[in-house]
Amino acid sequence: MIVVVGIPSEAPLSLVAQAAENRGVPVLTVNQRHVESVGLALRVEDGTLRGWLESNGTGCPLEDVTGVYARLTDARTLPEVALRSDEDGARTARTRASRLLDVLDLWMELTRARVVNRSSAMGSNGSKPYQARLIRRRGFSTPPTLVTTSRDRAEAFIAAHETVVYKSISGVRSVVATVSAADSDRLESLRWCPAQFQAYVPGVDVRVHVVGSEVFATRVRSAAVDYRYAADQVGAPAELEPFDLDNDLADRCRALTADLGLLVSGIDLRLQHGEAPVCFEVNPSPGYSYYEMSTGQPIADAIARLLAG
Repeated sequence: MIVVVGIPSEAPLSLVAQAAENRGVPVLTVNQRHVESVGLALRVEDGTLRGWLESNGTGCPLEDVTGVYARLTDARTLPEVALRSDEDGARTARTRASRLLDVLDLWMELTRARVVNRSSAMGSNGSKPYQARLIRRRGFSTPPTLVTTSRDRAEAFIAAHETVVYKSISGVRSVVATVSAADSDRLESLRWCPAQFQAYVPGVDVRVHVVGSEVFATRVRSAAVDYRYAADQVGAPAELEPFDLDNDLADRCRALTADLGLLVSGIDLRLQHGEAPVCFEVNPSPGYSYYEMSTGQPIADAIARLLAG
């Protein structure tokens, strides 16, 4: 039995569920938006975590679960919670959604089933500077980086590098964009919140998805600074195609994923001829569906096989 948890209509979740069903593996879908129909009971017997998980009238013993694929949403942003009109009902819904999220997270931390991915392993992505230190341990380069609240230091960093980009320090998605001396006035806002500045690294963008021991690499062709938003930045979507990594680089991607305690990862690389590969980040909850639907790589099937054991 595989459990998928989150918003079922989201492509990464639905593709894994469909791949499992295609293989004849039973799937229990826990729809986070239907929080009132979800029940989870935990108990420990003889040192073994047991219990029952139920969603929309269908349930299973926790000991039958071989794998969990989770893409959980902050309970406060769920429409069923955020859009409740009556104050008491909203408070009750918010409390129930938050408690369910806490118990689900606890179970996923303790279960012997394979979990993609546990919160404890995903934590490094909450601080990009910290994660960069872990990345360098595996022999990858990272761009020259400045994290600061100082306008003067930001201006000096921009002056020292031909092209500079800025991005979020946390795991919250941000649009990567260039910054120059012409943006000097905007740098004054750094006093309120730090930003991360990095020297622009030219080269070939490659997204690597590691699923257990399997590696799927995708080359991205785009003139955009952030190819995810290429249509907005340069007026044309990015072009994606399967890419063959050499064995050493594939092994390092596997090792980096394992070092972070992840079963599945999305690793953003930039390759330069004659230079060490540059790694920007390791995404512990990658939106792999964009790459699968663009290239035909069977990433969802690999995740389903991994979780089925």
